Amino acid sequence: MARAIDTVDEDDSLTVAAVARRLGVAPATLRTWDRRYGIGPSGHDSGTHRRYSAIDLMRLTAMVRLIVAGVTPKDAAIKALAINAKSAKNKVEKVIQESQANGDLVAQLYKSALKFDQVNIEKIIKKSMANDGLETTWVEVIAPLLTEVGDDWVRTGTGIETEHFLSEVLRKILSENLGKIAKPKNSRPVLLACVENEYHSLALAALAAVLAETGIECIYLGARTPQSALNEVIIKSAPPAIFLWAQLSENADHKYVKSIPAIRPAPRILLGGPGWKSSKVVLTNKLVITKGLSDAREQIMQAVAV
Repeated sequence: MARAIDTVDEDDSLTVAAVARRLGVAPATLRTWDRRYGIGPSGHDSGTHRRYSAIDLMRLTAMVRLIVAGVTPKDAAIKALAINAKSAKNKVEKVIQESQANGDLVAQLYKSALKFDQVNIEKIIKKSMANDGLETTWVEVIAPLLTEVGDDWVRTGTGIETEHFLSEVLRKILSENLGKIAKPKNSRPVLLACVENEYHSLALAALAAVLAETGIECIYLGARTPQSALNEVIIKSAPPAIFLWAQLSENADHKYVKSIPAIRPAPRILLGGPGWKSSKVVLTNKLVITKGLSDAREQIMQAVAV
């Protein structure tokens, strides 16, 4: 079991083997975390290997506990790296407790999805949204839930009905946040669409709902938007930003982007989804691949000058 946060001594300076023993993980795992997520030893004496300081140990302890609580290693590293020497121990514990609570929420939601209990799913998610906001709920609760459902389907070959049911319930919840902006912050709406042949649109609906919560008005075209329809809306609405979602790499066709009509002022074109990672699109300051929901929101807010 990982060492408790409050037992870390300020003068600790340890080797990778010593830290691995304390945390109950393999030294190779610590090296991987250092290489992949940048969470590693900060101390270094001339002629010796890098050594872990007390704050390094505190961060890694938090990371292990976050992973045990159900947080992905990448997100756990981000949370752990935010811990610094001035962080109060109770603040660190609060971060871990919140993540553990979210892990419990994911487990509860998954059980409800297996029972097709729509009422309980809506109750849990709406409470989380009221307490923490839609964006946090998506990142820390809904996205991990969808990942767990998808992983189980891949592993067992069963449960596609659970995924379909859950997706529709989530789509209903997200749609309740749309169309309620009395005074939008942007003079011209942002355009959101899935590329042609891309039918996975739930993440796009989440972005539309997050933007609505922020006061950004959108034109939401949803799944499988034909090029001709996209172009027609662009010409008629002159959006300041265009966000195109591609879940699958086979749908992330750079020709779809190149065929967007030229308008003035030129919009910022944002690409979202794992499908674009292997695309041949040439990126510029007006053509950006976003790195997640928060980054997409920030990029759109910059484009509309909010």
